[in-house]
Amino acid sequence: MAFVDYYQILGIDKNADDKAIKNAYRKLARKYHPDLNPNDKEAQKKFQELNEANEVLSDPEKRKKYDKYGKDWQHSEEFERAQQARRQAGGQEGQWYGGSNEGFSDFFESMFGSGFGGSRQARFRGQDYQAEIHLGLRDAYETHKQTLTVNGKNIRITVPAGVENGQTIKIAGHGGPGSNGGPNGDLYITFSVGADDKFRRSGNDLHLKVELDLYTAVLGGELVVETLSGKVKLPVKPETQNGSVVRLKGKGFPVYKQDGQFGDLYVTFDVKIPTNLTDRQKELFTELSKS
Repeated sequence: MAFVDYYQILGIDKNADDKAIKNAYRKLARKYHPDLNPNDKEAQKKFQELNEANEVLSDPEKRKKYDKYGKDWQHSEEFERAQQARRQAGGQEGQWYGGSNEGFSDFFESMFGSGFGGSRQARFRGQDYQAEIHLGLRDAYETHKQTLTVNGKNIRITVPAGVENGQTIKIAGHGGPGSNGGPNGDLYITFSVGADDKFRRSGNDLHLKVELDLYTAVLGGELVVETLSGKVKLPVKPETQNGSVVRLKGKGFPVYKQDGQFGDLYVTFDVKIPTNLTDRQKELFTELSKS
């Protein structure tokens, strides 16, 4: 039987550390997972090879034996002694990422023993699912419930106020089902929060641009301003300049999972020059310019 190069199967160097092995395996396991490649025998075969390579290289003892004997495994009596010792010890239970529960290759069984795992089957973790929820800015302002369909099942979740665009949350155990007693996968939900036609969000703060007529800007007065929690009256100081900014404390966006805490609302004044003036109004502006 032919020697199996587990490093080549995972596409890693022989000096790869545990993290590199894990990352390479997970990346390829997702690619060739049977759930994503139904009726693809080549993908299933590749997935089986990946599981076997990971089973050996992620276990320090197996990897040590594999690295030590490698292609010369057939000529080592020590293999037989190690195999017998493992059978007497009852083996260990394998834990794979997920997929079909088929036997190991002849090479694997000859090197590590067909009794690996005793009478117990390997446990398979279910596949992780990905979902996306689209929200308007005003939707993200309040805690509310949403129902989404994942893999044919309706899942009702609570969307906390203050979620940000691109934020991802994990719903544990709502991914694909595990096999042979293995745990379910998880559900990862990414939020896509759209822009608003009035408010601009920056973290927990909001920014709002409002028009201010020239007369109120010069003489002062009061302006009704819209916030996401309702309208408020905003005093305007005399001689307010164009582009002036006023902060309304606590009128911004809710802080994620911090009840009762809000950012601020920054209101920028856009002073508008009057148009379509009457002759009398023009005369008054002329007199004012000469005073």
